[in-house]
Amino acid sequence: MRLLHAASRTHARFDDPDLIGCAGLVPVVRLAEQAGLSELLDEHLRPVDPLGVNAAVKVGCLVAGMAAGADSIEDMELLRDGAVGELFAGIRAPSTLGSFLRALDWGNIRQLDKVNRLFLTALAGRTPLLPGAATLAFLDVDSSQRRVFGPAKQGAAFGHTKIAGKSLLVRGLNALVATLSTPHCAPVIAGTRLRGGNAGSARGAASFVAEAITTARHAGATGTLIVRADSAYYSGTFVAACRRADVRFSVTTPVDTKIHRAVTGIPEDAWTPIRYPRAIWDETNNAWISDAEIAEVDYTAFASGRHTTHGRLIVRRVRDQNTSGQKELFPTWRYHTVFTDSPFLLAQAEAQHRDHAQIEQVLADLAAGPLAHLPSGVFTANAAWLTLAATAHNLLRAAGTLASAFHARARGATLRTHLVNIPARLARHGRGHITLHL
Repeated sequence: MRLLHAASRTHARFDDPDLIGCAGLVPVVRLAEQAGLSELLDEHLRPVDPLGVNAAVKVGCLVAGMAAGADSIEDMELLRDGAVGELFAGIRAPSTLGSFLRALDWGNIRQLDKVNRLFLTALAGRTPLLPGAATLAFLDVDSSQRRVFGPAKQGAAFGHTKIAGKSLLVRGLNALVATLSTPHCAPVIAGTRLRGGNAGSARGAASFVAEAITTARHAGATGTLIVRADSAYYSGTFVAACRRADVRFSVTTPVDTKIHRAVTGIPEDAWTPIRYPRAIWDETNNAWISDAEIAEVDYTAFASGRHTTHGRLIVRRVRDQNTSGQKELFPTWRYHTVFTDSPFLLAQAEAQHRDHAQIEQVLADLAAGPLAHLPSGVFTANAAWLTLAATAHNLLRAAGTLASAFHARARGATLRTHLVNIPARLARHGRGHITLHL
């Protein structure tokens, strides 16, 4: 690609007051209005601080800005660019929105959590957001370390895991996230909770997953619901919270002595090859020739405590490709174990658990969008920012389901590019009529 005109013959003038860069906000904000976001905020969000006045309008600005790509308070200036003010009323300056976030206390964060839950339910009722949820749905729980700069931010601490690819070398905050999905749709965010940077993954996870389960039920996941999590959440309290809520669980386990004893007790003829990267289908034997095999065994977990749980231990073993010598005759295996009470057959339950990895895509979407920064030095302001990022994510996801089958599963950045950040020119005609020339 090359330019057709010389620099001396190319001119730019910022003098057209009728241009807008994010015309796609019009249908997105209209969807939020039809789902009752403003009414939910008026009913449930009640800041005490005088800077929290007009909370519904300010939260609407923050959600709209995030949907358009804002990842900091300063980026909310995009809502005042060009002719945006001709389309939307009540737009506030970034400094006003920052003061509003800092005025929220922890009770207000819980109120925003409730608004997010109710808003998700409303979106699911108005759009095909969760197809098939009445039959089967999955609730995935995981945490993400988000880097912050400087020790002055409240809650900032060295994390227990890598942040931005660096292990224990940078400060951050810990975001606990629960996503809800079905086999036919992309995940939406059912709950969030911001914690200090040095918080363990499982801290508060039992109460958090109980809330997320309630949200999932209200959003239409009335059938079989399976909670999936990695080994950080393998605990009696987490599994007991799932059992109390009458849902299934599927949790990766660490390979401790007891688990290792159960795995080594599986007979060799119990292993079944599965489709895996580089697997080949053998039509003669009607089976996969694969570097991965699965098996299962009955297992009782947490027997020494008050949360004794009976279930299935699903084991996947993968041939270690790094070993040398006669690896075909004497293979070395790496074992991955899952404790579950899934009602599905072995191959289905194992494949469904591996799909837990899709929550990483949601976390990556947040990191590439609103959570590129946690913009405030005040912990509660950052907690509110995280909750509103979830609200914006769900709103964009609902808009995507109305746009096309492709956009129903597209990444957040793609949705912003294709559906929201669309340039247009405004034209006024008649009595209050307005046309967007795209």
